[in-house]
Amino acid sequence: MKPVIALVGRPNVGKSTLFNQLTRSRDALVADYAGLTRDRQYGAAHHEGRDWLVIDTGGLTGERGGIEALMQDQAWLAMEEADLVAFLVDGRAGLTAADEQIAAELRRAGKPVLLVVNKTDGVDEHEVQAEFWALGMGEPEYIAASHGRGIGGLWERLEAMLPPELTEEPAEEPEDQGITVALVGRPNVGKSTLTNRLLGESRVLAFDEPGTTRDSIKIPFERDGKPYTLIDTAGVRRKSRVGEAIEKFSIVKTLQAIDAANVVILVLDAHTGITEQDQHLLGFINERGRALVIAVNKWDGLESDVRERVSTEIERKLGFINYAEIHRISALHGTGVGHLFESVDQAYEAAMRSISTNALTRTLSAAVEQHQPPLIHGRRIRLRYAHQGGSNPPIIVIHGKQTKRLPGHYHRYLESYFRREHDLMGTPIRIEFRTDSNPYEGKIDRRTPLQKVKQKKAEARRRSKGREPRKG
Repeated sequence: MKPVIALVGRPNVGKSTLFNQLTRSRDALVADYAGLTRDRQYGAAHHEGRDWLVIDTGGLTGERGGIEALMQDQAWLAMEEADLVAFLVDGRAGLTAADEQIAAELRRAGKPVLLVVNKTDGVDEHEVQAEFWALGMGEPEYIAASHGRGIGGLWERLEAMLPPELTEEPAEEPEDQGITVALVGRPNVGKSTLTNRLLGESRVLAFDEPGTTRDSIKIPFERDGKPYTLIDTAGVRRKSRVGEAIEKFSIVKTLQAIDAANVVILVLDAHTGITEQDQHLLGFINERGRALVIAVNKWDGLESDVRERVSTEIERKLGFINYAEIHRISALHGTGVGHLFESVDQAYEAAMRSISTNALTRTLSAAVEQHQPPLIHGRRIRLRYAHQGGSNPPIIVIHGKQTKRLPGHYHRYLESYFRREHDLMGTPIRIEFRTDSNPYEGKIDRRTPLQKVKQKKAEARRRSKGREPRKG
């Protein structure tokens, strides 16, 4: 069983920086900005043969209203899950009243706590030692997380504090994260509410304020005995409205989450309809080749005439995404949410499907027989055979003659035909064409002029023999 460490402390003491050091990743956003982390962020760490689970949390401020209260609830939930708590304080700022308040709460929680004094680069440890000893939490561990100094000693202290049941030799655990599903969309469309509804718990912050989620939160879970990893992402707004540097980083993390996902659930707001930004996001998802499910949220609060108008708008504006299942849901009340994962499973299975060369070539022959490729300069484009070139998304490679001249409408016809015949719903398809090489290309014609003339005459005689006689 993996030991679980929760990193807690005031805002801007370096919890996310330490999280990245321990997990040897860049999963947590880091900036000189108080209150950047809001949700629980989980990460895997490995040290000297042992696997750990590290939880990054939002800063504890003592505020009991608004979003700050929800952030602190998330931090205390992380502490309940943890076997050890690393309590971070700022060595440069010194001991504060907020630190003393957090220390008192931690003592009441009854968890093993290691006091970690961060930002000690350029600070005399002996000067701050007496100050933090006053917290009564034992010998502090001094580190500089931004430079990686003291991380080895921190691991040793954490190992020494492990409960007895976790000090035994860890058993090998299968690392099956299942299908990775990313929830993306504009700010305030209900992604975090939908995440909590799918998980059946208040796992991430859901607050009526655009931009509540700032980082991409990965959450492993099981549904009907199948493993999944859900990624709740920050909302993506128009570039002209992206002001803070933090928001720019959040958008990058969202786009990275799309790349990391097997299936993307795009969440739309039924009240605002399909916006230009929604279409940009759809274009990016399609370009990256991700399997897709569309969830139109806040559907239950619409009048019947508005529903009809929104449905018409969806059909008109999302015509270029003809492979994705569309669900009309209410994340707040749970209406329609249960069917989302049916489409997720279907889309994933289609994206990862392996199809034999024989089956693809038969499908190509049937498509060509039903609708021939066009003539180019009097010559018919020949499509000979097809094979699979990859999955997620499925790539179908078609070999033939003059394939570079194949028009776009025939390309789309083939894509629709392959999708229908092999039930590839929920995923884009990539069709690539390969033009067969000319076996005589690059070879030198070594015939004499007389030989060329004789060959032309012979070809003319053969053509004349094949002509029908004139009717007199």
